[in-house]
Amino acid sequence: MTYPETLEWMFAQLPMYQQKGVSAFKGKLDNILALSAYLGHPERKFKSIHVAGTNGKGSSSHMLASILQEAGYKVGLYTSPHLKDFRERIRINGKPVGKKFVVDFIKNNKLFFEAHDLSFFEMTVGMAFQYFEEEKIDIAIVEVGLGGRLDSTNIIIPEVSLITNIGYDHVEMLGDTIAKIAFEKAGIIKPGVPVVISELQEETATVFNNIARERGSKIIFAGEVIPGIYSTSLLGSYQALNVKGVVAAIKELKGFNIGEKHILDGLMNVTDNTGLLGRWQTIGENPTVVCDTAHNTEGLSIVLNQLKQQEYTTLHLVIGFVKDKNLEQILPLFPKNAHYYFCRPNIQRGLDEVVLKTRAMEFGLEGESYPSVNEALKTAIRVAKKSDLVFVGGSTFVVAEIV
Repeated sequence: MTYPETLEWMFAQLPMYQQKGVSAFKGKLDNILALSAYLGHPERKFKSIHVAGTNGKGSSSHMLASILQEAGYKVGLYTSPHLKDFRERIRINGKPVGKKFVVDFIKNNKLFFEAHDLSFFEMTVGMAFQYFEEEKIDIAIVEVGLGGRLDSTNIIIPEVSLITNIGYDHVEMLGDTIAKIAFEKAGIIKPGVPVVISELQEETATVFNNIARERGSKIIFAGEVIPGIYSTSLLGSYQALNVKGVVAAIKELKGFNIGEKHILDGLMNVTDNTGLLGRWQTIGENPTVVCDTAHNTEGLSIVLNQLKQQEYTTLHLVIGFVKDKNLEQILPLFPKNAHYYFCRPNIQRGLDEVVLKTRAMEFGLEGESYPSVNEALKTAIRVAKKSDLVFVGGSTFVVAEIV
C-alpha cells in the first residue's frame, strides 16, 4: 500500500475517537498489552515522561521535548490528535516519522490488527513505541490520548509523570465530576515514580494526594516550588501554569544533564524545535488572525479571557464544534459584542453550521452560517478592518483546516 492508501485503511477500518466519538472508546488495556507483547515490549527499551490532563498536556509535552532537545538529547514525542498529517503524532527531535515506516508498520502487522480488532489509537501507540525503540532515542515524551488510567499509553513506566489542568471533557467516559475525572487522570501515577501537578485545584488535590500516598510516589505541586520567572515563546497568558509544571517535571528528572540555559532556551524555542501548531497561533495580519485548538469549557474559558486582553476595534469569531459538545455550557462563554461566522468542521462528527447558528442565537450570539471553515474565514477576513481581530476555533478540526 502507498502512504495515502495506508492512512485510508487505518481511518476507514478501525474506530477512531476523533471521528466517531464515544463509540470508539474501549476503556481497557487488553489489546495494547497484547500488541506490546507481540512487538517485544518496545516501551520498556526507552525512558519516558508521561503527560496527562484536560487542558495543557499538548503544550506541556512540546515544551518538555524542546528543553530536552536543547540539552542535546534525542527526544521522541508522541501526541494526539494531528492537525494536518498523521505523522505529526510521532516525532523525534521535531521531525515526523517517515512515511515508509508508517506503511511498513501497518503492512507487517495488519493481520494482527485485524485478528485482535485493534483501535486506531492502540495501533498508533504501538507504532510510536516501536519507532522510538528502533531509533534508539534517549527519552520519549508521551501524551495521554484520553483519560489516563485506561489510556493505551498507560503501559509505560516513566521517569516522571506530569498532570496538567483538570476540567470537564469527555464526561461520558471519564465521569461527571472533577473528582472522578481526576481519578482517571491520576491513573498514570506509578508506584515510586514522582508526579508533578501543574495546577493546584482544590477539587483534585485530595484525589492526587491520596493516590500518590497509596503508591508511594512523591507528589509535587508546581506552583509551590517553581518561581514565576520562566516564560515561553508559546503565546497566551494561560501558558504560565503549564510552564511551571514543565519546569518542575524537568527538575525531577534524574540521570539527565539539563542546565538552566537549556530550560530557558527550550521554553523559548518550542515551535522551532518541535513543530507545534495551533496554540494561540497568529496566522494572518491586517487584520490579525489568531487560532487556538481549545475545545472544552475550561480551555475555551482561558482562551476567551486571552481575547479580552487583546487590542482591536471589532472582534470576529469563526467557530465550529463537534456534535457531542455541551453547547449549553460552552456558548454562554462567548462574548455577545462580536460578529460570528458559524461553520462545520469537515468530519463525520462535525456539528451542522445551521444548527450551531440556531443554538448560538439562543445565547445572543449573532452571525451567519457557512458550509466550510475556509469560506467562513475568507468572509471574516474580507469583512474585517485592518484594526480588527479574527479568531478561529471551537474545535481542533476547525483549526486543522486553516493552519
